[in-house]
Amino acid sequence: MLTDNFGRTINYLRLAVTDRCNLRCQYCMPAEGIDIVDRKDLLTYKEMYRITRVLSELGVNKVRLTGGEPFVRKDFISFLEMLSFNRNLDTINITTNGALIKPHINKLETLGIKTINLSLDTLQKDRFKTITRRDLFDQTISTLHTLLNSTLTIKLNVVVQSGFNTDEISDFIELTKDNRFEVRFIEEMPFNGKGLRVTDENWNYDKILTQIKQDFKAITILPTEKSATAQKFKIDHFQGSFGIIPAFTRTICHDCNRIRITATGLFKNCLFDDGVFNIRDFIRSGASDDDLKKVFIETVNQKPKNGFIAEQNRKNTNVSESMSTIGG
Repeated sequence: MLTDNFGRTINYLRLAVTDRCNLRCQYCMPAEGIDIVDRKDLLTYKEMYRITRVLSELGVNKVRLTGGEPFVRKDFISFLEMLSFNRNLDTINITTNGALIKPHINKLETLGIKTINLSLDTLQKDRFKTITRRDLFDQTISTLHTLLNSTLTIKLNVVVQSGFNTDEISDFIELTKDNRFEVRFIEEMPFNGKGLRVTDENWNYDKILTQIKQDFKAITILPTEKSATAQKFKIDHFQGSFGIIPAFTRTICHDCNRIRITATGLFKNCLFDDGVFNIRDFIRSGASDDDLKKVFIETVNQKPKNGFIAEQNRKNTNVSESMSTIGG
């Protein structure tokens, strides 16, 4: 098993399959995009499968596939088919912006994908174009409706952005009245290619919850499973639920069970570190499976206590990477 110095068992991998994306969200990257890497520098699907298989033999049983946008990468469905043969994996989930996924939803169901996290930061078409710098609102909403008619579990990821969409928090919660999905409000982070935005208001966990309590009175706190990233709530008599993720204030680190591997093979013990080991280079130098297991065990053992310490330990002290590069 993968266990760190603080007794936390690591069983959850967030794997970025590409750094490319068909949107240019303001909280993720600059308007001109990012310097995408050469395709030869991306992990191949075979390398990703091998990494996942080795990690699963060390106890990792949950994988979330991210990007960039996963469905931008050619043959992504074929990679999902490869992963579905790994019987050590209990859960394979995907985070997507929804613009390209619709033709593949039936296939995802047959492959046993559990949950789709759909990024949707506004319910207004014009505002969607402002936030994402792309005119793909209709495609995303159409995908949401199709997902609602599927067997997949749906979570809506909403990055709460001061000056952009804070007036829509209650509108998103209203969606849970008649729909059995979870809306997840996420604190804005500095991973936009430039660094943390200067804003007039700090929309952190407490402020988001305070706003919700002003608009809804009958709120029930739901039980939270160990290592969950969100505190969950439910409006009485609503079918769905909502959660708040303190991604920037980092009050969820104490029982973190996650590691990340970027599309170029950079191993990250924490979202806020700047990478601790390059698995791609290690594999391409001829590492055996036993070599991989050894380095995974040793690296996880060095996982910092929380995101603040991870940030302090960075070689590059400026936290300004694009989330598309890290893996959203």
